[in-house]
Amino acid sequence: MRNRILIFLVVALSGLRLSAQDNVIDEVVWVVGDEAIWKSEVENERLRAQYAGRSFDGDPYCVIPEELALQKLYLNQAAIDSVEASDAEVMQAAENQINRYINQMGSKEKFEEYYGKPMVQIREELRELARKQLTMEAMQRKLIENIKVTPAEVRRYFKNLPADSIPYIPTQVEVQLITIEPKIPVEEIDRVKARLREFTERITSGETSFSTLARLYSEDKGSAVHGGELDFMGKGVLAPEYANVAFNLNDPNKISKIVETEFGFHIIQLIEKRGDRVKTRHILLKPRVADGDLMAALSRLDSIADDIRNNKFTFEEGATHISSDKDTRMNKGLLPNTNTGTSKFEMQELPSEIARAVNTLNVNEISKPFILINKKGKEVCAIVKLKSRVKGHKATLTEDFQAMKDVVLQKKQVEKLENWIKEKQKSTYVRINEKWRNCEFKYPGWVF
Repeated sequence: MRNRILIFLVVALSGLRLSAQDNVIDEVVWVVGDEAIWKSEVENERLRAQYAGRSFDGDPYCVIPEELALQKLYLNQAAIDSVEASDAEVMQAAENQINRYINQMGSKEKFEEYYGKPMVQIREELRELARKQLTMEAMQRKLIENIKVTPAEVRRYFKNLPADSIPYIPTQVEVQLITIEPKIPVEEIDRVKARLREFTERITSGETSFSTLARLYSEDKGSAVHGGELDFMGKGVLAPEYANVAFNLNDPNKISKIVETEFGFHIIQLIEKRGDRVKTRHILLKPRVADGDLMAALSRLDSIADDIRNNKFTFEEGATHISSDKDTRMNKGLLPNTNTGTSKFEMQELPSEIARAVNTLNVNEISKPFILINKKGKEVCAIVKLKSRVKGHKATLTEDFQAMKDVVLQKKQVEKLENWIKEKQKSTYVRINEKWRNCEFKYPGWVF
């Protein structure tokens, strides 16, 4: 399980340097090692937090500089230990943030207008913020990676907990899944391909641009708002079929052949190559599933559910041999919770369609067939089986040992990081502007 154990809040990905701050009379308010923290940095973070709706536990002009100082301690250690975030992680985090902003503001143009900067500059700044945040998290994970917890420590911790401090464990369920992808007629695939060929002809003839058609018609909504443009990506990040074609393109004026991936059908245009990364734009179209084909798939799943109830085969066998879901097929249909590394979900963690189907089921009961939008954005038909349900309750060692172990582990991890910070404070040169010292810092060791 990847615990997010940041012991302070950095608003690094909540926004950008606001243009209104360009006229601030700047000054150095803190120095940490050989790194300065500027008044404008603090003010920008305060405005970003205000935009994000964040409230501070204390004076923001005390809290924010301390957060920035802690960030500098971690990044300095990361540089010493050669810890860094991957380019793919950084790019993905930055693009996710940009897409959230555009969705909030309604358009790319409004986003650029709000911050008074072109998208190229915004993207570059967000990447740098993402790199710092992800590198800091990677450094924290390195510092705590060898911490272990023994059963004796868990029992001792639980024994010493006051009754009113015993954690409440919400209702958790385990769910098994069988899906069937409805058959898409050849005529529908031919229609999609013909549409993409039409787009290619319009672009090649100069009638319109690739970007314009991508904005109007591409069903990859994340890139459509950018004219179909994807960031620089390596082969391992892209769908294999897409990567094979994209990396073989050499002329930015040429449009690729039609490419089929698990997401649908694409045409691709090269923008630029840099070593082992490529920047492209694309238009994605997805074949539509006809109502009759959906009904046929639902009917087939209804028959499969009846066969399982009549003991002709087990749900596990059906998931292994029938299901089209790659993530669960080899695990007897059991849904994995990627946030916890287990198969247990709180109800709000489940996809909404599955949560509705599971809500009224008894343990070992199979749902009626329903339609589910999978991670690829495709309509599939599904049935689920409720494998287990543990109702919400106060934690006990017998039923919730793993949960209590996680609590103790996280407590030890936090203590490790707090002690590391206190030791770094002792060995790091810190100077705070006199006007910025009158604070109740979380870590008082900044001021001797």
